[in-house]
Amino acid sequence: MTERKSAAEIRKGEQRVMILSEADVERFIAPRALLDGLREGFRQVARGEMQVPPRPEISVPGKGFMLSMPAWRAGGPMMVKMVNVFEGNLELDLPNHLATIVLFDEATGATRCIMDGTYITGVRTAASAVVSVEVLAREDARVATVVGAGVQGREHLGLLPLVRDFDRIYVTSLVHEDAVRLAATCPVAEAVEDVEGAVRASDVVCLASHSYAPVIDSGWVREGTHVSSVGYAPPKGELPVELLRRGRLFVEDRCAFEPVPVGCAELAGLDPDCGTVLGEALLRSDRPRRDAREITVYKAMGIAMEDLVAARLAYDGAVVAGHGTAAVF
Repeated sequence: MTERKSAAEIRKGEQRVMILSEADVERFIAPRALLDGLREGFRQVARGEMQVPPRPEISVPGKGFMLSMPAWRAGGPMMVKMVNVFEGNLELDLPNHLATIVLFDEATGATRCIMDGTYITGVRTAASAVVSVEVLAREDARVATVVGAGVQGREHLGLLPLVRDFDRIYVTSLVHEDAVRLAATCPVAEAVEDVEGAVRASDVVCLASHSYAPVIDSGWVREGTHVSSVGYAPPKGELPVELLRRGRLFVEDRCAFEPVPVGCAELAGLDPDCGTVLGEALLRSDRPRRDAREITVYKAMGIAMEDLVAARLAYDGAVVAGHGTAAVF
């Protein structure tokens, strides 16, 4: 019988931790699996099956901020993502969103995996918006517009064809050459400079910019359109507030109405009851749209559930493949 040690005699010692690079993470996140996982994740949060506590913030004046985003559901590891948003990074040839994700054993709290979270932050944000397209856009939607040709534009363009059989996806950008290069990566995409014309012709409009002011006019959006918005750029942001008066608003969580950077600039001062939580709507119906003429609007801010879903896909895939770098911690 092993003699019991006192707490003073026990040390952690060396433990092996999986390390997953940005390339590793991208390799093991299958787009369709991510969309399905997020759709179910919204339902799990609404059912109270996943813990997604508030995210604390550290601000560096004049530079940026860091958010700590924890999440956990029974049967898997606990997760914390640290995401740093520093706008000046683009001048340094760095993404303006940098993130690291750590997974912890649910039985002991020991560190199990450290992975890059930058790719996950980009793809899960776009994928959540595309889930909103899948469940809220009209079934006969065939024309879409993506406003923005950066990271979010890229990820939207790759995911949108998975949820509708689009005949055409217009891509617009403040820098038209960027839209041209991005559109060249998708057979049904076309770069256009006439944003108003594209929006007026579209059944789905995905706002994916980094604009400090609305990038479209509410009057351009025709009846029956679904509009999603993932951009974060206070004080006003990319989504015209007037559109919220014409359409039904969906959010990931009520925290979307909190002050920035936790909440959305476009929703500042609005009554949280004016928004429908997407997961709660999905518990009532797989297709929450009321009719073919309704304008639906999804405004995203990003919640840790989305990171946990993506991180589990990457981690589980790496475990099955026996991939990833092992480090002693």
